[in-house]
Amino acid sequence: MTTTTPRRLSRRTVPALPEPRGPLSAAVMDLMRGARDVEVPAPAAADPYGDDLQLALYVLYELHYQGFASVPEAREWDSGLLSVRGAIEERFLGALRGDVPADDTDSAWAALDELQVEPVDGTGSVSHFLRDEGTLEQLREYAALRSLYHLKEADPHAWVIPRLYGRAKAAMVAIEFDEFGGGRADEIHAQLFADLLADLGLETAYGHYVDAAPAEMLATVNVMSLFGLHRALRAALVGHFASVEVTSSPGSRRLAEALERVGAGPAAVRFYAEHVEADAVHEQVVRHDVVGGLLEEEPGLEADVVFGIRATGHLEDRLAARLLAVWRDGGSALRTPEPVAATV
Repeated sequence: MTTTTPRRLSRRTVPALPEPRGPLSAAVMDLMRGARDVEVPAPAAADPYGDDLQLALYVLYELHYQGFASVPEAREWDSGLLSVRGAIEERFLGALRGDVPADDTDSAWAALDELQVEPVDGTGSVSHFLRDEGTLEQLREYAALRSLYHLKEADPHAWVIPRLYGRAKAAMVAIEFDEFGGGRADEIHAQLFADLLADLGLETAYGHYVDAAPAEMLATVNVMSLFGLHRALRAALVGHFASVEVTSSPGSRRLAEALERVGAGPAAVRFYAEHVEADAVHEQVVRHDVVGGLLEEEPGLEADVVFGIRATGHLEDRLAARLLAVWRDGGSALRTPEPVAATV
């Protein structure tokens, strides 16, 4: 992943469909392009965390965001694609519920408190590793992968706003207002991350690094859309959002220190430095008003909040294990390490 001058494509550039990773994702993309008589493999037989299923789900969800250059916009609500997506979601959600069960005996407050307990030596933590020994190249790889979320930061969580009431809704809107720059386009957090990418010599265009992202990264992005696009999972999305905000500030501090250590530019450091302060405030608002307000209105949803918290941690742990294993072995975390570098 060679550092070069970024192309600075417009962030409004609609991405091309990525390369398929198996029969399921290939069939889904054929359907998206308008092919007929496509035989779609049964999602129930696919690895719920594997590349093929996660890429198929990712491209289906992207129809609700920026779409793809070769896919007509009307495909967003195509009944056939929605049916396939439902079967894929059932497989993914079933695996998550099996791996991170939650029931009515679980406390959302206890689950949130657990997020603040970190291993003393940072074992299993990507941000600890990058701060203490990560190279500039590893930080660039990490930024390329995280761009799949950060270039649409806050968008998936916005789905929950019309599904909340009173205090929870007001608090969620207040936090999202900050995430979207407080009314300033150049302060939108997605734009700040694009500035980080440019500072690191990476491509800033939306969705550019999909082909480079392993299944573990795709899953961390997909789970937000899974929760966000289903009203029945609104409390799980709140749990996910709470998990992100509670863990963001200390992790962002370590990443800012990592970028400073390797000599990254001010725009790269600024993105994470901004999150240290902002998310420390957001954490308290999420706890008391978003989660607290939701459970005050709908106390029966507490198990779903816990599920959202635990599912987030489960998928982030899977991603961390992959990244740390390959980096400690001297390899690249990217599926396609050479083609993803920005070109002049």
